[in-house]
Amino acid sequence: MNQPFKRETLMFIEFCLPIYNEEKILKNNVLKLLNYCDSQNFNFDWQIIILNNGSTDNSEKISQELQKKYPQKIKIENIQQPGRGQALKKYWQKGQADIVVYMDIDLAVSLNNIHTLINPLIKEGYDLVIGSRLLPASKIERSFIRSLSSKSYNWLSKIFFNHHLSDMQCGFKAIKTDVFKKTAPYIKDNKWFFDTELIIFTKYFNYKIKEIPVNWQENRYDQRKTKVNILKDSITFMLNLIKLKMRLYKIRK
Repeated sequence: MNQPFKRETLMFIEFCLPIYNEEKILKNNVLKLLNYCDSQNFNFDWQIIILNNGSTDNSEKISQELQKKYPQKIKIENIQQPGRGQALKKYWQKGQADIVVYMDIDLAVSLNNIHTLINPLIKEGYDLVIGSRLLPASKIERSFIRSLSSKSYNWLSKIFFNHHLSDMQCGFKAIKTDVFKKTAPYIKDNKWFFDTELIIFTKYFNYKIKEIPVNWQENRYDQRKTKVNILKDSITFMLNLIKLKMRLYKIRK
């Protein structure tokens, strides 16, 4: 497992896990991803990147211990500025991988979907691949309130940007690093709207996007209640869409 990378001959892919105070699930889920990847005999080199986004619990300590035990396969990157989008943007812009993947630390999307996420980038000439919980072939176990929220967000984004994608916010995406670096200067949001900007600007610059169905299971641990507020979140999302639409209009001018 701890053999050096052969980056001179093989493609290199980084699996990025943005985290904030995830000490309860961090170790088990990182090891779950590590063991899965190690069992697949991928035809590319890979590494797991823990993007510690200003955690105040034991997440950093746990991440450092994992890095020490698996130095060739696990790396921690500390990014103090808040926001998942901030963490991904800062790391991806300086990354050396050919492809960067991100997934939520709760591993809500089945790891078996990794192949269908990456293969279109490697074999089919796509630039961005996004997981969708809302395609007919997707299999999901999710609360009604969260499902309704996702459908509402997507419906609004279609009105503003006339796209045909079904799920803008699923935490399971992969992009060619050189493509991201070209679109990154236009991506302004540092939080959850990052996903939407990533997709819209990739589409705007005519890069190829593919959407794949995923097997998704809600994994909120410790019986955490959903923080989704459909009315409030929809208003915030709409305001962000309006701002993004105005920015695109200025770019076109």
